[in-house]
Amino acid sequence: MKQPRPCQIEVIKGKKYAWCTCGRSEGQPLCDGSHRGTDMLPMLFEATADETVTLCGCKKTGDQPYCDGSHSRL
Repeated sequence: MKQPRPCQIEVIKGKKYAWCTCGRSEGQPLCDGSHRGTDMLPMLFEATADETVTLCGCKKTGDQPYCDGSHSRL
């Protein structure tokens, strides 16, 4: 389920990730396929470095998939 806060995850340079856009994934903030049967699709992104990234949990960010602080205005 979507979260009212961001989530930090470790990513690996060159690896592709699927950020959940529907809010149904039990594995937030990443997609677990729970969007099946809807018109929603995950947002695919590739890590450009080995690093910790802060991904949006509220799904209201203007900088998908990254948190832009939108959760603080909900």
